[in-house]
Amino acid sequence: MKIIRNFILLIATAATILNCTKGGDGPAPVPPPPPIKNEVDFWLTKGDQSVTLQKQTTVLGFGTAANIYPTIEVDDSQTFQSIDGFGFTLTGGSAQVINSLAPVVKQQLLQELFGISISSISISYLRLSLGASDLNNAPFSYDDVPFGQTDLNLSQFSLAPDMTDLIPLLKEILVINPAIKIIATPWSAPVWMKDNNSFIGGSLQSAYSTVYANYFVTYIQKMKEQGITITAITPQNEPLYGGNNPSMLMSAVQQAEFIKNNLGPAFQRANITTKIVIYDHNCDQPGYPIAILNDAAANPFIDGSAFHLYGGDISAMSSVHLAFPDKNVYFTEQYTSSTGDFGGDLKWHLKNIIIGSTRNWGKVALEWNLANNGAFEPHTPGGCNTCKGAVTVISSDNFIRNVGYYIVAHASKFVPSGSVRIASNVTSNFNNVAFKTLDGKKVLIVENDGATSELFNIKFNGRWVTTSLNGGAVGTFIWL
Repeated sequence: MKIIRNFILLIATAATILNCTKGGDGPAPVPPPPPIKNEVDFWLTKGDQSVTLQKQTTVLGFGTAANIYPTIEVDDSQTFQSIDGFGFTLTGGSAQVINSLAPVVKQQLLQELFGISISSISISYLRLSLGASDLNNAPFSYDDVPFGQTDLNLSQFSLAPDMTDLIPLLKEILVINPAIKIIATPWSAPVWMKDNNSFIGGSLQSAYSTVYANYFVTYIQKMKEQGITITAITPQNEPLYGGNNPSMLMSAVQQAEFIKNNLGPAFQRANITTKIVIYDHNCDQPGYPIAILNDAAANPFIDGSAFHLYGGDISAMSSVHLAFPDKNVYFTEQYTSSTGDFGGDLKWHLKNIIIGSTRNWGKVALEWNLANNGAFEPHTPGGCNTCKGAVTVISSDNFIRNVGYYIVAHASKFVPSGSVRIASNVTSNFNNVAFKTLDGKKVLIVENDGATSELFNIKFNGRWVTTSLNGGAVGTFIWL
């Protein structure tokens, strides 16, 4: 009897299964859940250099599953400043060492730095020295005459000192990116215009203010003849420090007088549209640009103010913006040192320069030197001998990427000129800034300022993805 009962049960079970497969009244099989679709691209750099600007394979899809992790909420209905670009100073020394590369290797590097391919970091803004900076072999201006002589008509003005390396390299860069923006600044006026007849320190003599304004005009015109458009200038690099070679002191009062009486009118007469950006020094003296902007005669000639962060706090940029919200603010220089630590520099510069300056209204965020050789050269006698370029040229066929490269790349590769900063909140250890590009992509740059890996959410339009960053790591997240 037991055998018969088991046989009947087996037949009944088989009938039930058959009935289900034929569309009977039995329960239908449960389909597997659909695979999660990746909606957010994620590029990562870790402080220990085990990962450097690598696209991650992690699948990040938006959802609404609740959790207890910190949340960065991105809101593109709140917009702030437009972005002009991210990049470096193309010093004369940078051009010299890049030009020492074999032609094929140089082209590879230039495409990587300035191109728009998947392997490029798409630098969109450059700073130039108007004349020599301390990262040239020797100091010079574009109108050097024998001691005791002057050149009031600028008849000796010449771009010749930069015609071997800088200007030819700029032309190659412009072939790759014709839209790149350029800000230029002098480290010193020609010494015959100064009160100490030296490239180091001293001030512009007021008697030469008019000819010095014409010096700027002539530079812009001569560069234009070379096919190079200068987007903006500042009247003086680090006007409160006279100890560099070259350098020149210029007080706020002197800069205001120069702009309103000489430089601004000279630009008007010559139909120069290049922007005048003031200050170009540390965040510890916001009173300097505010004093110039308070000058009613100087103010109309001024586009904005530029900052470095060797002193003070990055929030000074917001202080100046709030005082004069119709004027722009720029971040134009910060160096990484030959003695620095990759992880420490990555954290500090992302937090303060890339994220910090743009959260404080910066239209531009620039690191210092683009390239040097293995001995941190060239530099002038007394110039910076610890300034590390974004790239170190080792030999004619070899270069290495340094921390500055990755600091800038996490923004420049993903946030093109014309993007707009949008709202995002800072939570836990996650410093961040968000942008919307012209094609509608949202870009969120996040730095974990803590020491350990942490999970967090990125929330947008009521849905979120959950991801994580190691302590000291930087991530750039992109979605439509």
